[in-house]
Amino acid sequence: MLLTLLAVLRVGQMAARESYLSPGAGQTNADVVIPAGGSGAAARALTAARVIRHPLIFRAAALFTRGDGVLHSGEFIFPAHASLKDILHILRHGQQVEHQVTFPEGLTGAQIAAILNAAPAATGSVAPPPEGAVLPQTYNYLWGTKRDAILARAEAAMQTTLTTDWAQRAPNLPLATPQEALILASIVQQETPLGQELPKIAAVYENRLRIGMKLQADPTVIYAATQGKQSGGAVITRTDLANPSPYNTYAHAGLPPGPICAPGAAAIAAVLHPAQSDALYFVATGSGGHVFSRFFQDQLRNIEHFFNARR
Repeated sequence: MLLTLLAVLRVGQMAARESYLSPGAGQTNADVVIPAGGSGAAARALTAARVIRHPLIFRAAALFTRGDGVLHSGEFIFPAHASLKDILHILRHGQQVEHQVTFPEGLTGAQIAAILNAAPAATGSVAPPPEGAVLPQTYNYLWGTKRDAILARAEAAMQTTLTTDWAQRAPNLPLATPQEALILASIVQQETPLGQELPKIAAVYENRLRIGMKLQADPTVIYAATQGKQSGGAVITRTDLANPSPYNTYAHAGLPPGPICAPGAAAIAAVLHPAQSDALYFVATGSGGHVFSRFFQDQLRNIEHFFNARR
């Protein structure tokens, strides 16, 4: 009788080991969100995703191997035919799936909020942040992360970048505070798609600030005309140029009262380390770049060349 019992136990042990180590039910790699709730919640999610066939066997395996660590909730990738051993290891020690949200340079606060509120796998919602508060770049996050937490990281990144760059700024800039640098960087950001031109654009505007010349920056006119909805990509009319908004730098001297978009790190660096240039004017070439000049007569000729090229 004893020998029979031992034999049965031995067979059961072998069967359990076989179930624990054998290839699992998953036919393809599976992206599964495991909710909080222990092995029962994990078993239900894995069964629904067809990663495992028998939730009770999974729970028993989790119980007998509980000394290996707790099961984590979150989003995980389970490879095809993962065994129970593999699955439990992933739930205890595996890396969760990372999602990404990207804020391109030059967006307004409203545009940034729209992107973040549409980001998958995040929770909650955010209101538009203040203009220029977010550093444009890509941010990684895990399933279930609150959107306001992602926004807080992006705002902290901007503050860190601005503070660090301001401390290392070039001497004799016509900018009194980091906020003024941020405002000018937001204008410079919208003026050119070419990174190598950013310091040249910055130099033009800083030269104008030094002599009290109006900035006459088209992006500020667009921002004023659209009531802050955008700061680029729109045609300017004569009515727009006469807009009394304090953001219209054709109507008012000096910097506008605040940023008009979120400038990237390169635009901030350009404002704080502008090119060595005496240029006061620039005009588009029609192919993405600009031509720079010191005198207004040269600017008029460059404008004429631009329109001739278009014709």
